[in-house]
Amino acid sequence: MKKKRVLILFGGYSSEYEVSLQSAYSVIVNMNSDKYETILIGITREGKWVRYYGDIAKIPTNTWYKNEEYCIPVVISPDRDTHKVIEFSDKYDKDKHIKIQSNENIEVKCIKNSHIKEGFVKETEFDIAFPIFHGKNGEDGTVQGLLELAGIPFVGCDTLSSALCMDKDKAHKLVEQAGIKTPASFAFSMPYKLNEIIEQARHISYPLFVKPVKAGSSFGITKVFEEEKLQEAVENAFLYDDQVIIEENIDGFEVGCAVLGNDELIIGEVDEIELMVEGGFFDYVEKYNLISSKIHMPARIDRETTMRIKETAAIIYRTLGCRGFARVDMFLTSCKEIVFNEVNTIPGFTSHSRYPNMMKGIGLQFADIIDKLIQLGLEK
Repeated sequence: MKKKRVLILFGGYSSEYEVSLQSAYSVIVNMNSDKYETILIGITREGKWVRYYGDIAKIPTNTWYKNEEYCIPVVISPDRDTHKVIEFSDKYDKDKHIKIQSNENIEVKCIKNSHIKEGFVKETEFDIAFPIFHGKNGEDGTVQGLLELAGIPFVGCDTLSSALCMDKDKAHKLVEQAGIKTPASFAFSMPYKLNEIIEQARHISYPLFVKPVKAGSSFGITKVFEEEKLQEAVENAFLYDDQVIIEENIDGFEVGCAVLGNDELIIGEVDEIELMVEGGFFDYVEKYNLISSKIHMPARIDRETTMRIKETAAIIYRTLGCRGFARVDMFLTSCKEIVFNEVNTIPGFTSHSRYPNMMKGIGLQFADIIDKLIQLGLEK
């Protein structure tokens, strides 16, 4: 059987760059080498795109980009006739990084023009792209739009659903229209009038959350307990996005649900986040270190509530047009009411991350998830 050639995209011009490196490494090492051949494209913190030929162990340590010999400038071709990446090099060395392998459908051309100095172009075709970005400039529909423009099959949600899920304000409004409870909230952009923001916040009551509208991994989020701290929290949130949302604090705990599929959905086990510090929240430090929190999988809830959460997750997934996979995060109140929080269209994907562990809870191993995601991407 001919191997599928999978284009792995990682890194990115994003505050969640390092999280992407961890997820990408886990996906790469768990891909079945008998089924797939990988092509790696890394995007540096500064936004430079390169094809990476080096040791994959250098990816999670963020040292992958330091040896330029193994990082060749690259672009994805927007030509819809073929799915390919194009590399540019000022030299051709058949024994090193641009060696042509016999099983690759590659053209090498000598070029010279006003934009690229004399050198070589290498074209490599592939079957499907697997974006493994987190946050802005990767999970928000930007890269998905590029892939759709080029007619390239890819893993995960499309441009529109990726953008909607990244936008907390619009996602909440759509989910609320579907009949699911959402936190009371309001959004605003610069310039804003502080006295008006303070007045609106009083209707929500304290404590409340101040968040960037479009950011992930809890970057820029502050839990505000008193009015005097509101302006500082707003200014902090504006460091991460040009829109800010102020949300009601939900009295309960967070639950998550992993969803896999396009039309027919596979719903993973439900997990629960236990915060062991009163008044805290699941911020960036807690998400990746679990210093004062625990993740219980499965969640410590009864079967009937578990089924309601799964059903709600499926409704949210479909309402926001998700495809491929996503993690739907909700709150469960003391009255067992389900309240929508957010959708992560490219959830953390390390062996310790919530999404693969929730799928493991229903019997799907990491490699099985990857197989299914690639299959779903090729179906779209």
